[in-house]
Amino acid sequence: MTDPKNRYACPDCEEFSRRKFLKTVGGAALALSAGSLPLLGACPAHAVAGKPETLVKAGSKPETLVKTLHDSLTETQSKTVLFPWDHPLRGKVDNNWAITQPTIAEFFTPDQQAMIREIFRGLHSEEYYPKVMAHMDEDAGGIQNYHVALFGAPGSGKFEWVLTGRHCTVRCDGDSVEGEAFGGPIFYGHAAKDFNEAADHPGNVYWYQAKRANQLFRALDGKQREAALVRGEYPQERGTETVHLRGGGASPPGLRVEAMSKDQKALVREVMADLLRPFRRADADEVIKLIDAAGGIDRLSMAFYSQDDIGNDGVWDIWQVEGPAMIWYFRGAPHVHTWVHVRKAPESV
Repeated sequence: MTDPKNRYACPDCEEFSRRKFLKTVGGAALALSAGSLPLLGACPAHAVAGKPETLVKAGSKPETLVKTLHDSLTETQSKTVLFPWDHPLRGKVDNNWAITQPTIAEFFTPDQQAMIREIFRGLHSEEYYPKVMAHMDEDAGGIQNYHVALFGAPGSGKFEWVLTGRHCTVRCDGDSVEGEAFGGPIFYGHAAKDFNEAADHPGNVYWYQAKRANQLFRALDGKQREAALVRGEYPQERGTETVHLRGGGASPPGLRVEAMSKDQKALVREVMADLLRPFRRADADEVIKLIDAAGGIDRLSMAFYSQDDIGNDGVWDIWQVEGPAMIWYFRGAPHVHTWVHVRKAPESV
């Protein structure tokens, strides 16, 4: 168990440590203006092997399955997981929280659980879905131990499905939330093997993103590195406030991409493409569209934080990409927490 005096100690994370999880439930619960960015592959839905599929059709869009799930709810279930569109919970994001108290395993039928898995699968790229599921197994014993809520009503033009839990807040909105990628702020992370990861973050499914970002840092010249490296404290995690957008009237920390060379800008595009790799093409395309509408990648800034450099190896564990329409904050110490918010830029841009 993590030392309670550890500066990283986080009750939210420790609450679902693997050791405590196993003690509590035993093994049963384990049963992306300078050109366009590369687009990602589409992610067709697939049947869940070995799972109930009575109501799940191969190739179904996540939004279609959300409606099917909605329509399958009993009156008792509806009272617990259905909320009005304008409920404040819909815009919330955090590193570890239960949007509703019952877990998926506790509250939904086998067919409904199969639909939830397929909705979740359809929101991710085919490449990354298995990796995301693997981190959920490590972090909380599997998707069945996460939580679901639905806002509004499918077919009304305003609806959103939200899944939350340790190191995950993900949404499916069918573009109900106009001008906002992913349907709102999201969170992803992973604590691979232990709460305090080693400098190379072995086994972490998202560390590849930091490796690409650090490749960009190494490609900067001396003056650029000084501008990009922030020697003060990195941003603190404050739930939904962590992803508050400054808009076009404020200067984010770090080095503006417009100050970079053509080759360096190409690396920025690669970083953005890597950040978007886990997600379905529709959501990745929307991110790119919103960044382009806010002035393109030249309006972005890259910041790297020297504080809490695990192993003191100059491979910056904490960094972010920020612009008028987005913040993508990667906090890789002591393990990976990633906060994301991409939306239409304010009119002041």
